[in-house]
Formats: sequence, C-alpha cells, structure tokens
Amino acid sequence: MTEVAAARRSRITPEREAELYAAVLELLREVGYDALTMDAVAARTRSSKATLYRQWGGKPELVVKAMRHNKPGGVADVDTGSLRGDLLTMVTREDDCTMERNSDLMRALAMAAHGNPDLMRALKELLVEPEMEEFQHVMRRAVDRGEVRADCPALEYVMHMLIGAFATRTLIDEQPPTQDFLRSYIDAVVLPALGAPTS
Repeated sequence: MTEVAAARRSRITPEREAELYAAVLELLREVGYDALTMDAVAARTRSSKATLYRQWGGKPELVVKAMRHNKPGGVADVDTGSLRGDLLTMVTREDDCTMERNSDLMRALAMAAHGNPDLMRALKELLVEPEMEEFQHVMRRAVDRGEVRADCPALEYVMHMLIGAFATRTLIDEQPPTQDFLRSYIDAVVLPALGAPTS
C-alpha cells in the first residue's frame, strides 16, 4: 500500500472525530481519568486501539484534545467591541448545566495531572497554552482600544482570576459556577483590577 493510500485510510472525518471525543468525555465522566483505558475507548467507539494510538499518540493527548474540542469555539473569535462584552460573551457561551459538568471534569483532570506528568504536559501544551495565547489576543485588543493601560500589572493575572473564580466557587460557596456568578465576578473583580469600564 502506498503512503498516500495509508494516509487516506487512516484519516478520520470531522464527524467521526466529534463522535469519538464525545465518547471519551462520556467515559471520563463515568470512570475518571485513572480508570479510563484505551481499550475501553476502543470498545465504546468501535475503533481499533491501533487507530487511536496512531491518531492521538496516547491517552493524555486523546483526553485533552477531547476536552478542547468540547469547548464552545475559540476565545480569539469573540470580538464584541469592548472588553466587558468579550468577557461576558466568553462566560455565557455555555448554559449553567454544561458549565457545571465541564467545570467538574476540568477539576478532576487537574487533580489527576498532579500525579501524571504526561497528562500535565498534554494539558499545558494542548489546552492551557493555546487558550492563553488566544486570550492574550483578546487582551491586546482591549489595550489597543484604550480600555486597559498597556502597563497595567493585572494584565498578566486575568486568566488566573477567571480560573480562580471557577475553582473557588465550589470550594468556598459549595455551588457550581453559573453565568450570573461569573458576570458579577467580572464586573466586581476582573474589570476593576484592569481599570476597564464596567458598563
């Protein structure tokens, strides 16, 4: 078989890829990261293990790419004309129920990553760093529009603030993050820290 034929045979359609990612996240919610196996993914998705390894390299990459695929569009695509509008749009693209499920999943993955260097690397390289880069684009636009001073010390901590809101909502308030909570957090904490307009 030629290389071209081999590449054609191993290509996965976007629909099949989305199906696979949905099944991975379903399994992840059922059994957790540590108990999730490539055998279980292969069985659930009616795929061969060889195909999974060829396409994704291993469990950490497959799980993190499934998480990234599950996110509602790219952050850099959001451009409402104001930083407040951009941030509010970002946190309201998922309904409260979806946000709670995804927040729980992300928290569980972050915990698993502490004892798993491969998962930590995959999370950083495939999810955190690309999202940080996209988010920096949003913040640069706010600076270019004159909403935030270029030398504002809070600029480098915006992502920390937003992730902190998700993480501590459950820990401190024993409630899931909601659109209402995040909207009020952005107006009360994030925008004032940046010296940006809150209306």
